[in-house]
Amino acid sequence: MRPLRIALVRQRYRDDGGAERFISRAIEALERDDVEVTLIARKWSGTGQAKALRCNPFYLGRLWRDAGFARCVCKIRQQERFDLLQSHERLNCCDLYRAGDGVHREWLRQRSRVLPPIRAKLLWANPYHRYVMATERRMFESPTLKAVICNSEMVRDEILGYFDIPENKLHVIYSGVDTDRFHPRLKEHRHNIRESLEIPNDHSLFLFVGSGFERKGAAALIKSLALLPDTAHGVIVGEDKHRKRYEALAKGLGLNKRVHFLGKLSDVGPYYGAADAMVLPTLYDPFPNVILEAMACGLPVITSNKSGGAEFISQGENGYVCDALDIEAISWSMQELMIPAAALRQGEAARQTIEPYDLESMGRAMTDLYKDLLLTDAEAR
Repeated sequence: MRPLRIALVRQRYRDDGGAERFISRAIEALERDDVEVTLIARKWSGTGQAKALRCNPFYLGRLWRDAGFARCVCKIRQQERFDLLQSHERLNCCDLYRAGDGVHREWLRQRSRVLPPIRAKLLWANPYHRYVMATERRMFESPTLKAVICNSEMVRDEILGYFDIPENKLHVIYSGVDTDRFHPRLKEHRHNIRESLEIPNDHSLFLFVGSGFERKGAAALIKSLALLPDTAHGVIVGEDKHRKRYEALAKGLGLNKRVHFLGKLSDVGPYYGAADAMVLPTLYDPFPNVILEAMACGLPVITSNKSGGAEFISQGENGYVCDALDIEAISWSMQELMIPAAALRQGEAARQTIEPYDLESMGRAMTDLYKDLLLTDAEAR
């Protein structure tokens, strides 16, 4: 009897990528159960024991890039005898899709809130965005799609609201976090990190982690910080091609000494340890891994109601949820967490909230879903 064959689709595969981390433990478990895993990608770095197939047709522009890759994968699907094809890209020929990017139409709706009317109209008329929306609809409403992995209830509800898809195809599986690596013991770095940034230990430090500042809400953090006393500081970890624009915003608000732009870091852990809270007022994010990491480190989190991470927040108990553009509400929440006892109490509650969502529980949920789908296929045959 031949082993079960599963294909994993990712245009650019990195072992340290968020989507790849999500499934790595499930793949390890499947390989132990005599399952053959094949990666289909344009480029990759590190695949473990998985076999890799290159799918790299020529392209110009992102529309041609995505459409060409999708056609290439579906052609391979016809040639190979895969029992299950799981995609992290929008495809019409996948059995299982992980909606890690959420719903594209909802992202455009949220982004339109911060654009001038003319730019918002151009956004919706853009050929690439129209292609993505059409491809999503065909994929979600295809009868051949067996299941969708949603990384939050928010994404599940959006898919149900936008598309004609049976609810039983949608499975909410939260990303896991390494609760040993991301741990309150990282507070041992508090003094050294603050000393390097010239932030006194008795001042409040609010951490922002994320590249793509417009979507993640860096401007909202900066504007909210301007409403707080001089003892409040912000640290922004991540990169953006318009970084100078955000630096100018901070300087214009008189915050050039209170907002620290650190760029991309290979290890954010010490900065979780140095902070009092995380602030991520994202316009739209299906579920930011950094929220899991921050809470595991014992930090309360302030995020938006269009972040899947909001599902883990109990208002005033382990953080706060606000509209991404409500500067007064974000600032008020930050003010509450400038009280050391409140930040400590809510941080302890955040750690307790996140402890059940470790990598092992995520791996088990993924493995169970794979096996259910494969068993259903076997019974159908």
